[in-house]
Amino acid sequence: MPRKGHSEGEIMGVLRQVEGGQKAAEVCRQHGISQGTLYVWKKRFAGLGLEELRELRQLREENGKLKRLVADLSLDRHILQEVLRKKV
Repeated sequence: MPRKGHSEGEIMGVLRQVEGGQKAAEVCRQHGISQGTLYVWKKRFAGLGLEELRELRQLREENGKLKRLVADLSLDRHILQEVLRKKV
């Protein structure tokens, strides 16, 4: 099953509803998420504002891109070293 990416606003809205006194099970049912997802969001995003949440998501995406770039460059370097060893 493909992951559904929830926007920062949706996540904050869900967390505010629960903090406002609505039952967690009802909020989860309304938004089509599991209670496990809700509690992961509470743990990860508790105390963050919308701007901090957006910045955190952008930093994580950028970090993932940089990790892929480093992996690609390391692979290229390894291939070039193997070619040089075979020529000698």
